[in-house]
Amino acid sequence: MNIALAHTNKKNRFQKRKWLPYLLVSPYIIFVAVFVLFPVIFSFILTFHKWNIIAPMKFIGVDNYTRLFQDRLFWISILNTLKFLLLHIPLQLAVALFLAVLLNQKIKAVSFFRASFFMPVIVSGVVVTILWQQLLGYDSGIINRLVTAMGISKVGWLVNPDVAIYSIAVMATWKNVGLYIILFLVGLQTVPTQYYEAAKLEGATKWQQFYHITLPMINPTIFMVVILSTIGGFSLFIEPYIMTGGGPLNKTLSAVLYIYKQAFQYYNMGYSATLGFFYAFMIMLVVVIQKRVIEKEV
Repeated sequence: MNIALAHTNKKNRFQKRKWLPYLLVSPYIIFVAVFVLFPVIFSFILTFHKWNIIAPMKFIGVDNYTRLFQDRLFWISILNTLKFLLLHIPLQLAVALFLAVLLNQKIKAVSFFRASFFMPVIVSGVVVTILWQQLLGYDSGIINRLVTAMGISKVGWLVNPDVAIYSIAVMATWKNVGLYIILFLVGLQTVPTQYYEAAKLEGATKWQQFYHITLPMINPTIFMVVILSTIGGFSLFIEPYIMTGGGPLNKTLSAVLYIYKQAFQYYNMGYSATLGFFYAFMIMLVVVIQKRVIEKEV
């Protein structure tokens, strides 16, 4: 009888241990279900409906998807975002890698410089955007004051339709470059010094060492920086929302800003959800293509 009781207790303890891991991860599972799975599923269902929050949802089939491909303003916002990325990604990659190489040297106060470059990353994006809005102002901006002091005409950094999106790209690069400097520093510090010593003995120049040793060895870091920069660039919202409102002439209207306007200005929730799903698929496609290109060329 004691043996049977002991066996039962052992079985109960085993069952409790079996369910313990699930019990421990249950808060995370609940969080993901409530704040990730449910919104995604609800948003997907919403793409087949017309809903303005106030009136009941109305099923309209694939009309939202049909409207998407005929929406000229949405494709303009996509083009604006791509223009932003064409400057932002190469500029951020080049500046971050250049500064990381400099900060990887044995120089005085290197910790201070590393912290200084990282500082804009932790500052609120709204604060940085307002600061740059003042710097790039047409009449009273500090940059235009310096330009006119050199005898050059004022530049419409934020009011010229051909310049505004690129001004925002430069500002976004300044804001985020500190994070990628840190990532490149980590990558550079993992490169074995023996490779450089052997290259020096063979008479390789600094540039040859950088091209044939550094770049191939930090390939995973380059890939990570490009992917993060791409995703961050596709998420462009705060800068045009505060600095230009999407103007002038919709030339700084980013895709995310357009999706936001459809949802919270025009209350087209179903159409906004459709735009969001299509846009997410586009980002995923771009990232996959980037991955293949980088792995082949670097």
